[in-house]
Amino acid sequence: MQIVQELLFVIAFGIAVYLFSQQARQIRKNILLGRDEDLNDHPDQRWRNVLLLAFGQKKMFRNPLVAVLHFFVYAGFVIINLEILEIILDGILGKHRLFVPVLGSLYPVLIGLFEILAVLVFVSCAIFLIRRNILKLKRFISKDLDGWPRSDANYILITEIVLMTLFLTMNAADQNLQLRGSEHYVATGHFWVSGMFASVFNGMSDASVIAVERTCWWLHILGILAFLNYLPYSKHLHIILAFPNAYYASLEPKGEMENMPAIQREVQSMLQPEMATEAPAEGAEIPKFGAKDVQDLTWKNLLDAYSCTECGRCSAACPANITGKLLSPRKIMMDTRDRVTEVGKNIKANGGTFQDDGKALLRDYISEEELRACTTCNACVQECPVSISPLDIILQLRRHLVMEESSAPAEWTGMFSNIENNMAPWKFGPDDRENWINEMNS
Repeated sequence: MQIVQELLFVIAFGIAVYLFSQQARQIRKNILLGRDEDLNDHPDQRWRNVLLLAFGQKKMFRNPLVAVLHFFVYAGFVIINLEILEIILDGILGKHRLFVPVLGSLYPVLIGLFEILAVLVFVSCAIFLIRRNILKLKRFISKDLDGWPRSDANYILITEIVLMTLFLTMNAADQNLQLRGSEHYVATGHFWVSGMFASVFNGMSDASVIAVERTCWWLHILGILAFLNYLPYSKHLHIILAFPNAYYASLEPKGEMENMPAIQREVQSMLQPEMATEAPAEGAEIPKFGAKDVQDLTWKNLLDAYSCTECGRCSAACPANITGKLLSPRKIMMDTRDRVTEVGKNIKANGGTFQDDGKALLRDYISEEELRACTTCNACVQECPVSISPLDIILQLRRHLVMEESSAPAEWTGMFSNIENNMAPWKFGPDDRENWINEMNS
């Protein structure tokens, strides 16, 4: 019987790891569909961002209460699952509490700390469920989340509550069996939380309590493996991707936009000829301005899309969104992720080649109205807890509209003409502008 259990565990574990690795590989391929971008400068600053933003969740602490609850869920879930290593080894080797002889008296202390964290995770998830479904905070009832995204958040919170309950119940049953001196259940010392509930099983037979303990053990580890394979389909993929995303976050000042070399050369030729770089050689490839589809974005833009937590802090801070405009930075990221996932499936289904599906990120997913509502204020970038930049995607799509399709509102077109003809946004030549200044001062 023991051999059968070990074999079943190894099969389940192997299948779960294989399926997750396949999905992780596909997501990596999808991200690398984007244009190349070198973001390996200043590694010291980048590792500092990882520590402060990803591990320390620095931006979350602008709202201390929510930040503490989120930290309990995040840190608690990660730390508790260090015990998964023991469970995996127990399952493969057919042992029980393998680390007890190794850690000795330290073992019940560690389990006690894990149990306290489990309670904190349970309480925090319950509070988050109440905020989402009873208090219905504005950013959680937005139409951005209609359908699967709203359900996804609830499923994850409920799953974490169930996993923590299984963990504590398993330990309580184990503690009861230890007190009975049941075979294979080695004495570990008192478990701080579950030990208080061990007496609940006193009226049950040894076989019944063992059945409870084993059932919780199996459901706990299978739940973790299922959660692992659910991540690639969920917004909670940020649990993994927040770390590389924080590392590769832009180190430039938030108000600084990336210049397009070809346009910068033209402007310098007009305003500062001595600063202009050489024109490209005849026959050189004509540069593409902006982005129409996900392949035109950078790989960092696509990593941003997969790292989005869908928390809505960006949209809640967006002045366009606040004033009723169609723009929602959260939707920009969700749409980008949906599109790149669709493109990835297209490529996979067609043997590694993209077959035109008649769709693009621009217009089919993100409308012109959304893009033109953006004020480029960087509020969304400032608020994002995992260093995502919806603005960069907005700018690239908007550049395509203006420079590839000559699509712009009349007000913009007038400004563009003034810049081209007068080297300034106003309808005055350089000499007239000087006269205007003199008139204002007189």
